[in-house]
Amino acid sequence: MAKSALLKSSLAKKYWMAFTGLFLCVFLVGHLAGNLQLLVSGEGARDQFNEYALFMTTNPVVRILSIVTFVSILFHAIDGVILTINNRKARPQGYVSFRPSTNSTWSSRNMGILGTVILAFIVIHLVNFWGEMKFGGLDNTMYTTANGDEVKDLYSLTIMTFQDPEWGLVWAFGYLIAMIAIAFHLYHGFGSGFQSLGLNHPQYNSIVRKIGVAFAIIVPLLFAIIPFYIYFVLETI
Repeated sequence: MAKSALLKSSLAKKYWMAFTGLFLCVFLVGHLAGNLQLLVSGEGARDQFNEYALFMTTNPVVRILSIVTFVSILFHAIDGVILTINNRKARPQGYVSFRPSTNSTWSSRNMGILGTVILAFIVIHLVNFWGEMKFGGLDNTMYTTANGDEVKDLYSLTIMTFQDPEWGLVWAFGYLIAMIAIAFHLYHGFGSGFQSLGLNHPQYNSIVRKIGVAFAIIVPLLFAIIPFYIYFVLETI
């Protein structure tokens, strides 16, 4: 994993980048588990998802973890931009052609581009859903669930966004592009995080690599399926 451009201590760079990266992997799993509830149809689906959204925004432990997540994302994003700029400045100029090292992958050489795509997606995603829930017009869609909780109807907002006849598929394909970028980002970053933490041994390196590849494929794929399922399969609300 590349050294941090924000922290001065090389040891702090190494461990902080690895810790935040692997923490974000855990966050993705938790977020995916919640979002998969959008695949549920029928009576109670709306309440189930909105109860989940209420828990995620009111539980004190989750709120602390959310702050840690935002800090981790900001650290990764800003640090990635600085690293990309510094690497471009350090790269020798004037060569007719550039042949990448055979030891590097496409994803490792383009982490800056992938990170930019992911950051743009996160900003748009937060504005359209989290921002709308916190500061938008969802106050007009408050209702009481079967459990007696008064909640904002994030479920209906999400479904209507991806079922919009004009923009639903546009949002879905935008989501797909972002998930492809995340897949490549995870493909490089998952294994690098373990190496930076010193969890590097011939006996289990191959296992970590296989888990990393599976994680980089399965998690983004499941995320990407959700908007297309909502558009093509889920009953219109």
